[in-house]
Amino acid sequence: MAQITKDTVIGDILDIAPDTAPIFMSIGMHCLGCPASRGETVEQACMVHGIEVEELLERLNATMG
Repeated sequence: MAQITKDTVIGDILDIAPDTAPIFMSIGMHCLGCPASRGETVEQACMVHGIEVEELLERLNATMG
């Protein structure tokens, strides 16, 4: 499995690893089904939600195994 980076699109992550959805929900991304959020990169989502990108990447990549 490829590593998630700050440039990875959230929709791609959710398609490959739907079990990451609770992580996104925990940072305030409650509309994961809307086209805008699925089209954002991890970095864009972090900027919008005031989350440190490296911290989120660690959590996501740990879930990916």
